[in-house]
Amino acid sequence: MDDLEKYIEKRKSKSKKFFKSFEKGFESFKIGVLLRQAREEAGITQEELAEKLSTKKSAISRIENHAEDIRLSTLKSYLEALGKKLQINIL
Repeated sequence: MDDLEKYIEKRKSKSKKFFKSFEKGFESFKIGVLLRQAREEAGITQEELAEKLSTKKSAISRIENHAEDIRLSTLKSYLEALGKKLQINIL
């Protein structure tokens, strides 16, 4: 475990508020990373995906970098443009 990970774990153990906000932020970050990975695996640039979705490259970038506000309909369209399907599991 590196110094950053130690610091994060220490803060999470001391503050419930930090723990909750960190976890929420991490989940949003993870969604954006997964979307970018799916696009890259499909061999599609942000510009090409934007064209398929009739939007701008900046909108694709915003989705990938700020996924915390993404609508399910947008997520579904994004994935369908990559030839993928959205599956949601509630655990």
